[in-house]
Amino acid sequence: MTETQDENTAQAPATDAPPEGLDRRVLMVAGVVVLGAIMSILDITVVSVALQTFQREFDATSAEVAWTMTGYTLALASVIPLTGWAADRFGTKRLYLLAVLLFTAGSVLCAAATSLEMLVTFRVLQGIGGGMLMPLGMTILTRAAGPERVGRVMAVLGIPMLLGPIFGPILGGALIDSASWHWIFLINLPIGIGALAYAAIVLPRDHVEPSETFDWLGMLLLSPGLAAFLYGVSSIPGARDEHGTLWTTEVVAPALVGLLLIAAFVPWALNHRNLHPLVDLRLFGNPTMTAAVLAMSLFAIAFFGASLLFPLYFQSVRGEDALGAGVLLAPQGIGAMITMPIAGVLADRIGPGKIVLTGIAVITVGMGMFTQLDQGTSYAYLLAALFVMGLGMGGTMMPIMSAALATLREHTIARGSTLMNIVQQVAASIGTAVFSVLLTNGTIDLDPTDPVGFVAGLADAFAHVFVVATVMVALVLVPAFFLPRRKVVPADPTLGAGH
Repeated sequence: MTETQDENTAQAPATDAPPEGLDRRVLMVAGVVVLGAIMSILDITVVSVALQTFQREFDATSAEVAWTMTGYTLALASVIPLTGWAADRFGTKRLYLLAVLLFTAGSVLCAAATSLEMLVTFRVLQGIGGGMLMPLGMTILTRAAGPERVGRVMAVLGIPMLLGPIFGPILGGALIDSASWHWIFLINLPIGIGALAYAAIVLPRDHVEPSETFDWLGMLLLSPGLAAFLYGVSSIPGARDEHGTLWTTEVVAPALVGLLLIAAFVPWALNHRNLHPLVDLRLFGNPTMTAAVLAMSLFAIAFFGASLLFPLYFQSVRGEDALGAGVLLAPQGIGAMITMPIAGVLADRIGPGKIVLTGIAVITVGMGMFTQLDQGTSYAYLLAALFVMGLGMGGTMMPIMSAALATLREHTIARGSTLMNIVQQVAASIGTAVFSVLLTNGTIDLDPTDPVGFVAGLADAFAHVFVVATVMVALVLVPAFFLPRRKVVPADPTLGAGH
C-alpha cells in the first residue's frame, strides 16, 4: 500500500476512541449470529459424510446423491446476491428470522424425506435460508460493533467458519453411527428454535429506510449466472472420473452460460443509470476492498481446496474411517482457536495487513510440510503441520473480511458483506474442483492390483498436489501486501469509482 493510501486509513482521532473490548450488547448479538453460522456451515460438512449412506438408503448412484450437496450449494449461490438488497428493504432482523426459519424448516423436511428427489428439493430450501445467514450475520455484527471493532467481531464469526469443516465430519459420523442419517438434519431443529427465540429478543428493532428500486435485470443475470457457473464447476470432478476429460457438455455448457450471464451483469452493474445494482461493483473503487477481494479469492481457492485433501489422505492412504479422519483434523481447529481472538484484537489496533501477512506466512510453512508426505509419515508430524496451519488460519480469513468491511459506511455494509460472501462461495467451489482434478490426474497411472505400490503412489500424488496448494497460499501474500497496515477508519466506498 502506498503512503497516501496508508494516510487514508490512518489512526482515528483519540476523541473517537471506541471501547477496548466487546460490550455485553455486542456479545449477545454475536451469539445470535454464531448460532446461525454454526447451523449453515456444519450442515454442509455433516452431510458430506452421509453420501454413502444416502446411496444405500435410496438405492442411488454417487452422481445422484451428489445432488444433495450440489442443490444446497446452487441455492446458496443464487440467494446470496439478493441478500444485500433484501436487508436494506426489509431490515436485517426480519430477514435473519426468515432465514433461520427457512433453514430449520428445510432441515425438518429433509429428515422426513422418503425419496432422493424429496431430499434434494428440501436441501434447496435449506440452501435458500443458509445462503442468507452468513452475509446477514456479517452485516448485523459489523453494524452492532462499529467499524473500529470489526476485527474482533469477525474473529467471533470466524470460529464456526473455520471449525465447521473440521468438526462437521466428526459430528456427522457420530450421529450416523449412533442413530441414523435423519439426525444430521434433526439436530438443527432445537438449534433453530433456540436461534429464532434468541434473535427475536436480542436483535435490535429494524429501522427500514424507503425502499430502493429492485434490480430485476441484475437478478436475472447474476443469480442464474452464479448457479450455472457453479454447477459446471462442481461437475468437473465427476466428468473427469467418468469420461477422462473436463471438456464435456455437462461441464462446459452450464459454466459457459454462467460466465456469459455474469459478464453481462458487470457493465449493467457499473452503468451510471443503474442507481441500485444487485451487487455493487462500484465498491471496487475502494482499494482496500479490491485488495481484500483478491486476497479472499486466492485464499478460499487454496484453503477450501486443500481442506478436501486432508481427510482424503487419512482415509485413502492411512486407512482411517470418516470419524477417525475428522478427529485427526482437530489440531487445525485448536490452532485457529488460539490465534483468532488475538488476531481480531490486533487487526483493530494495528490494521489487518500485518496480521494477514503473518498468518499467510505461517500457513505456507504448515502447508509446505505436507509436500513431504509418504504412506508412512508419522502422525506426530502430520498433527504438528495441521496445528501450524491452524495458527495461521486464525489470523487470515476473518482479518481479510474485517479489512473490507471496516472501511465501509453504514449503508454499504450489507452490500460489502454480500460481495465478500459471493467471492468466497465461488472461490471455494473452484478450489474444490481444481484440487479434485489435480489429485485424480496424479493417480491415473497407478495400478490398483498392486496394493503396496498403489498406496505409495497415492501418497506421492497427495504430496505433489500439496506443492500446488503451498504455492497458491503463498500467492495470497501479494494482495495481502496492499491491505491497510494501520488502524482502519471508514472511508468513502465509492472513492475512485467515478462518482
